[in-house]
This record gives sequence, structure tokens and C-alpha cells, in this order.
Amino acid sequence: MSKKGKKYLESKKSFDSQQLYELKDAIKIVENTAKANFDETVELHVKLGVDSRHADQQVRGTVVLPNGTGKTVKVLVFANGENVQKALDAGADFAGGEELVEKIQKENWLDFDVAIATPDMMGLVGRIGRILGPQGLMPNPKSGTVTFDVENAVKETKAGKVEYRTDKNNLVHVPVGKVSFGEEKLQENLMALMTEVIKAKPASSKGKYLRSVTIASTMGPGVKLNPVSIANAVAK
Repeated sequence: MSKKGKKYLESKKSFDSQQLYELKDAIKIVENTAKANFDETVELHVKLGVDSRHADQQVRGTVVLPNGTGKTVKVLVFANGENVQKALDAGADFAGGEELVEKIQKENWLDFDVAIATPDMMGLVGRIGRILGPQGLMPNPKSGTVTFDVENAVKETKAGKVEYRTDKNNLVHVPVGKVSFGEEKLQENLMALMTEVIKAKPASSKGKYLRSVTIASTMGPGVKLNPVSIANAVAK
């Protein structure tokens, strides 16, 4: 187990780590406990009452955060013909076909954060699935990264589109902005994401859906939110 630093331990003592806080109060605590010498990312962690081992209980989707993530995202688009120029005009950092696949194959080049592909390119992209897959970079229709509408896909990704999905422990982990965003923007992003997660509740999920909701900065301790308040706010 890694040993926690002095700043982390001091931050954890500054609030009740077992209390369930309202969103506004939790964000204030996260802001106050973010003591690194860089603009820390604020992350949301949600424990869901599902069993992701079953296909019909996997929770997955995307949402464009209203205030973005605060991160500059490098986008690569696998396309051919006029779609290459469309992607570049929309803001893609890289766009092309076989030459990009070869570069990734031969050089293990992965200098991008998101890969988008037109459906007709997926046979080619499949050659590098073993490279892209483990890095979470493989285009997927469920995340909106396999589409002929490359312009919209690139613009949404650049604007702050994030993907949420349950891991093997039924947890969802998503960055929702930077500490420097301030309370209002972080609250808007968090609620936009939680609204989509709640909407995505599988019909086969029984019992309590939001088991726990926690936010934390990159280097700070987790602050527990009141799941009932979040659910009620989304329902309004």
C-alpha cells in the first residue's frame, strides 16, 4: 500500500470523510484540499448497483460536459477521401488512413488521446486493435467514435466529450474539470454527467442504483456526496 503524503493526511483531517455532503459543500472541500502545485483534475467516482458481468447491466455512454474538461485533447481520425479534410477542418490533430495505421504498427506511435474512425475504415483499424485496445483508444460505435459524421465527432470531443462506463467493480470514474473551474462550472459538469448516468440505469438493475458518489482532486482525498440529493436534483 502506498504511503500517503503529509499534505494529503492534513487535508483528510480537515473534514469528516464519512459524512455525506451536498454537492456545493463537497466541491468547496475539494477546492480547499487541492494543494498540489498544478491545476488538479477533479474526478467523479460512482459505485453503481449493477452487475457489469452481465451484458444487460453494463452502464456505458458519453456526455459533452458543458464547461469542457480543461484538458487539451489530441484527436486522430481514421478516414479517407473528403472525410480527411473534413476532420482536419473540424479541428482534428491527425487524419488519414493506411499511413497512420502503419505509423502506429511500426513505431508504436500513440501521440493522441482519442481515435475516431469512419465505419468503412474499421477493417483497416482492426489490424492495430491489439495496440489501441489496451490503451482505451479503439474506436467504438457505443462511444460515438465510429461514425461518418467526423465533423461533429471531432467538435464534440474537442469541446469536452467524455465517456463513462462501469469497470469490473461496477465503478464509473470520469474527470469532470479542473479545480480552477470554480464551484459553478464544476457543479454544472457534475450534474450533466450524473444526469446521464442515472438515465442509463439498466432495466434489469434492482435495488439501490447509486451506491456511493465521491469526488476528489488528483492528489486530494475523496469527499462523499449524498446520492439521494443527487438523484432528487436530477429528477427535478
